[in-house]
Amino acid sequence: MAIVEKVIDAPPQQVFNVLADGWTYSDWVVGTAHVRQVDDAWPRVGSQLHHRAGPWPFSLQDSSTVLACEPPHKLVIRAGLWPAGEAIVVFTLEPVGQGATRVRIAEDFAAGPLRWVRNKLNDLVLHQRNKETLNRLSDIATRQKDDR
Repeated sequence: MAIVEKVIDAPPQQVFNVLADGWTYSDWVVGTAHVRQVDDAWPRVGSQLHHRAGPWPFSLQDSSTVLACEPPHKLVIRAGLWPAGEAIVVFTLEPVGQGATRVRIAEDFAAGPLRWVRNKLNDLVLHQRNKETLNRLSDIATRQKDDR
């Protein structure tokens, strides 16, 4: 399991607002090329966002489903990328001091071929991807804070 965390200079609700806007996922989730559709109920349990991931012409279309949602502290998603597989991604948000949030991403492959191809290189790539994902999430959350 890859776990990455970052302190973002925005309160938990401000960061969660970005997670709750499914249309922004291609802006901050590394590897997501395009969001095709977002259920109106996103991010309620069972709701989905439909995305395309990977570079053209090899991009794959799939969807991600909310498994748990506890605003503004936790969001759990089953991210699909078939035929490669799917991952369970847990976002945990914890207040830190005045107006900051520690965001933790825990991600593990749950099904498909990626689940069986676990090695240090894959873990390193996943770690670096999630580190950049948190950097992008931070940029959006802090920009929204500054735009008010």
